[in-house]
Amino acid sequence: MSDSSVRIGVIGGSGLYAMEGLQEVEEHRIQTPFGDPSDDIVVGALEGVRVAFLARHGRGHRILPTEVNSRANIYALKTLGVEQVISVSACGSLREHLHPGEVVVPDQLFDFTKRRPNTFFGDGLVAHVGVADPFCARLSALVVSAVREAGGVVHTGGRFITIEGPRFSTRGESHVFRAWGMDIIGMTTSPEAFLAREAEMCYAVMAHVTDYDVWHETEDPVSVDALLTTLANNTAVAQEALRLLAKMGAQATRHCECGAALSTALITQRDAIPNAVVRDLAPIVGKYLT
Repeated sequence: MSDSSVRIGVIGGSGLYAMEGLQEVEEHRIQTPFGDPSDDIVVGALEGVRVAFLARHGRGHRILPTEVNSRANIYALKTLGVEQVISVSACGSLREHLHPGEVVVPDQLFDFTKRRPNTFFGDGLVAHVGVADPFCARLSALVVSAVREAGGVVHTGGRFITIEGPRFSTRGESHVFRAWGMDIIGMTTSPEAFLAREAEMCYAVMAHVTDYDVWHETEDPVSVDALLTTLANNTAVAQEALRLLAKMGAQATRHCECGAALSTALITQRDAIPNAVVRDLAPIVGKYLT
């Protein structure tokens, strides 16, 4: 491999359980203080660049959105040295102009989940990380460029609401989300994006529109069959965009602030932090506490 580091990680959502074109493949089973990741992490060379791939729902799609161990997933990628995470996700459209088969790269996130661990911190270490802009603007711009170059129709920006799932919305909920100003809806981006920020990783979403949720009067309500059919049609665009992103990400300079997100976030006095917490969170906070 031309580059020995693994700077780029891809988390594949519904319909994307493997990456095409990987060479010199290795599988890593990583244990974390937060439990097991969704699956083994596959590392291989893509266009000469080492990339780590993780199937969010596990191979075979066996993990519910609420059951996804996002803390373990992000922690495991961090231990491999990943600095930039590209999330490939299915989403429903809450706007007429965002059509099934198109891609949205959102710039805002609304967390409407209720049952998910959403931070690495606690147990004696307090941190308040800033997430006014929860997605990395630099990496998001690269995703937009890659999808466009791959031949996809891509929309820049948008408000992404994460619901608990696993059920789809009621019509009443869908209309409320629209009234709140949300543009797309999914089940997994929270808390993934927030954990990536705590881990000082760049994070961007390539959200593939599969349906109009249930608000649209002339379109069928979302269903698993419709979702998978649209995703299957989008697979070629997603795979080509990821191939392009491997080179883009490897060559790009991280001039964003993601890599220093914790520099002003840790508030606990150093001698009050339990040693076990310092040890367990070493990949994330080690540079500040050692």
